[in-house]
Amino acid sequence: MKIGAFNIWDFIPDEKDIYVFASLRPWIDVNGVGTMILQELEGRFKARKIGELARPGLFYDFTRYRPIIHLEEGIRDLTIPNTEIFFAKRDGEPDFLFLHLLEPHAFSELYVRSVLKILSILNVKRYILLGSMYDTVPHTKPLIVNGYGLGEEAILDAKRACAMPITYHGPSTIIHLITKGAEEMGIEANVFIVSLPQYIVLEEDYMGKMRLMEILNLLYNIPLDTEGYEKALEQREMINKKLEASPEVRMLLPQLEAAYDMRVKMMDMEGMNHLTTDIEEHFWKSMGKDIGKA
Repeated sequence: MKIGAFNIWDFIPDEKDIYVFASLRPWIDVNGVGTMILQELEGRFKARKIGELARPGLFYDFTRYRPIIHLEEGIRDLTIPNTEIFFAKRDGEPDFLFLHLLEPHAFSELYVRSVLKILSILNVKRYILLGSMYDTVPHTKPLIVNGYGLGEEAILDAKRACAMPITYHGPSTIIHLITKGAEEMGIEANVFIVSLPQYIVLEEDYMGKMRLMEILNLLYNIPLDTEGYEKALEQREMINKKLEASPEVRMLLPQLEAAYDMRVKMMDMEGMNHLTTDIEEHFWKSMGKDIGKA
């Protein structure tokens, strides 16, 4: 089946509500946080791939998104960058659709319309974009989540998640038209972006991942994986050891912590609550000092 620019080879029945979780590379997928979350949920709920762009070369410059080749006595495999769609059916709960969005280089309007067409054909109730960006925050404090909701229930969910409102004017991504278009179609939408320390570059950021997973647990009753917290603790200890050899970062940390405290204070003044789960308390109290809340 052709839906817009996508080939969909496994039709989804519109028997009940569908929640869409999306990640966006490379614009808001710093340290792979959004991608990691979708991959974990796909594995946990046994999602199957149901579609992808029929002609990815129409949208992508393959000198910027390089194909991955496997050479062994000739070409064994060649993976072409693409936008992929996965679906997970659940008993007694809304089904999940996972969108691995890859930012287009060309024909962006067609790309956006094609995604919105998929959302319109299916019985989509909520569109949730998950991501991460660098920010002037310290790794020694609970990570701040920025976000917003479009639609009455989505606005309430953003408040429940204690997402810091996003105030920004500047360059962005055309993919935000999907969020805007979803709202115009009557689909509620949320955007949650975790702030990551700009002095830390990781291939897989478990601290950022678990911060957003806490929100998914709160809003959508998705169980938390304690193994993820253990990996986040190990990662933080590794970062602490590496920073011992960086006097520049050690000097910068007090300034970042002071700026962080001011942001949290502003949240307090505006009457915003802080997301505090039992497992998060345990995670951050292992720092051995008062780290505040976010």
